[in-house]
Amino acid sequence: MDPLDILTAGSSHARIAFIQACWHKDIVDQCRSAFIAEIKRLVGSGSPMTDIATDFFEVPGSFEIPLLAKLLARTNKYAAIVAAGFVVDGGIYRHEFVADVVISALMQVQLETEVPVISAVLTPQRFHEHREHAEFFHKHFLIKGEEAARACIRTIENIALARARSVHYGAAF
Repeated sequence: MDPLDILTAGSSHARIAFIQACWHKDIVDQCRSAFIAEIKRLVGSGSPMTDIATDFFEVPGSFEIPLLAKLLARTNKYAAIVAAGFVVDGGIYRHEFVADVVISALMQVQLETEVPVISAVLTPQRFHEHREHAEFFHKHFLIKGEEAARACIRTIENIALARARSVHYGAAF
């Protein structure tokens, strides 16, 4: 069963997968915490989505997120997948390659599976492990977690609406 069919049938329930990379876990945890809080706030404040379950998964680094996202999308259990990670410059060029590959792969996952993937995988231009940068990115990931929650719900609702309209007009996809 298509995980979004439940929404087109008028249900307000959905299951989301949240995949988190563990590099700089203390920073990326802020995204997860803010995501959870914002989902709870949105569900309780008039959103058509009244019941959202979230399953959490951890992977070593951002590079491992796309494969797990694809495997989870193929289960047909999730209305959306959220990816959170922090790809930083460790003094070599590799971080730009990793960031590009991860974001491209996440886009490919959602295009192949038709399960939306919301990205909170960030690559700062500069990151140094001193207090000022750590504090800035702790706060920034809180913002990104809230944004990811809002984007996730809005995307689920939009896809459900598009599917419902396509069925209504005889052009189901």
